[in-house]
Amino acid sequence: MTRHLKRHAAPKNWPISRKGTTFVLKRNSKGIPILVLLRDFMKIANTRKEVKQAIHKKDLVISNKPVNDEKKSLELFDVLTIVPFKKNYRVILSQKGKYDVEEIKESEAKTKISKVIGKKSLKGKKSQLNLSDGRNYLSDLKCSIGDSAVVDFDKKNISKILPVKEKSEVLVIGGKHAGIQGKISKLVEGSKMVEIESSDKKFRALIKQIMVLN
Repeated sequence: MTRHLKRHAAPKNWPISRKGTTFVLKRNSKGIPILVLLRDFMKIANTRKEVKQAIHKKDLVISNKPVNDEKKSLELFDVLTIVPFKKNYRVILSQKGKYDVEEIKESEAKTKISKVIGKKSLKGKKSQLNLSDGRNYLSDLKCSIGDSAVVDFDKKNISKILPVKEKSEVLVIGGKHAGIQGKISKLVEGSKMVEIESSDKKFRALIKQIMVLN
């Protein structure tokens, strides 16, 4: 199987030029590969070799886990730590629905928000929560599929649940409104949708297309 894809065929939410070298690295999961992020977007690295050298020296960490492959993808709200620079960046969505990064404080780099996409009840009032970034946690916090979970990297647990409810601040992560932030004004009865008010419009989105922020 090919490890590359043509640049013009790269996902629309990758913030890279469609011109340049013919091929870019093919991702091995959702999100954007660290090589593409560092070389093609952030311009921190010039070549694939530089990224591989940084990985070998354990200079790159994604959400508290050392990177071991240049194809490793960062997903929404993942934290990239560049150890030698003592810099932390969070992956976000721009208003145009493309991946972007923002530099954050070290204290902010210890947590991330992820979406609850699966739930399994266990004995002892605990549940196994399956998150959108592939992580699984045992928790006794009350939640529903579609809610957001605040993950604490140091404690290796879920510290808080952010429920889908009226007045919750949300980010649209899929569909034609991807990248827009707003508040839930209404839960649409009988469907898996919510009504959202942003700064300049009101629209509906599927619950699976939103991420609760607070």
